[in-house]
Amino acid sequence: MSPITYFTKTGLGAFAGPPFDVKSMPSAALADLDLRFFDEAYLPKAFAPEILEANDRSLEQRLAATKMVVAAADPTPTVLGVLVLGKKPRDFLPGAYIQFLRVAGKEFGDPVVDDQVIDGRVDKILHRIDDKLRAHNRTAVDFTSGTVERRISLYPLVALQQLVRNAVLHRAYESTHAPARVYWFDDRIEIINPGGPYGAVTHESFGEPGVVDYRNPNLAEALRVLGFVQRYGAGLMIARRELAENGNPALEFNVQQTIVAATIRPSSTYLSYVADI
Repeated sequence: MSPITYFTKTGLGAFAGPPFDVKSMPSAALADLDLRFFDEAYLPKAFAPEILEANDRSLEQRLAATKMVVAAADPTPTVLGVLVLGKKPRDFLPGAYIQFLRVAGKEFGDPVVDDQVIDGRVDKILHRIDDKLRAHNRTAVDFTSGTVERRISLYPLVALQQLVRNAVLHRAYESTHAPARVYWFDDRIEIINPGGPYGAVTHESFGEPGVVDYRNPNLAEALRVLGFVQRYGAGLMIARRELAENGNPALEFNVQQTIVAATIRPSSTYLSYVADI
């Protein structure tokens, strides 16, 4: 099969064969996958109960149908299988983790008060980074400006979640051992995604409404099944809306060939409110 060729403003490239997230991981085996999680948690979310009850497929056939292995006759885990079901994904994909830093200051040389490598199955990674985001965020409750109390956060959690999930979803797993990074400073949060613009998305069109492509389309589907992604291509739109409603400045992006970095600034509404207390 000849490669599918695409043209972008930044040059000419080609996609040969399937996306990386369904390619075989020959060094992995079924024993490296959490098959209990697959049966008890993933499959019930992927298919309706009546379909599962009527389905007499073997385990290997079910894994193949969800692209967690190459085929029923060749149950070698795919990259997707390692990311979604792997007991130790970093044994096979060294960059499959998030590096979280909370810096008490505005520069990297300032004291680090929280430093954690967050790894494991992709659902565990996203749940644990959510816990970090909640723990370091601040919320004020306004009882005075209206008849109903109003909660104002330094950063809207939903926006942070969307941006982190985008980083995990759209990052390049095949060409780098770098992790996704969440660096929380006193005056900003930086979320850094290893892997620059991909496919139909160029440096010029990055972040524009309706301009979407997927480096890892099957991982996108798995994250939808697991409840982390509600609607394809809506992450940035949701993040921008949440930031605007919370009084945060507009998102800032640094788009390069090998990384995309998003910078989020604190809510001016929150800062003004706590300054007046």
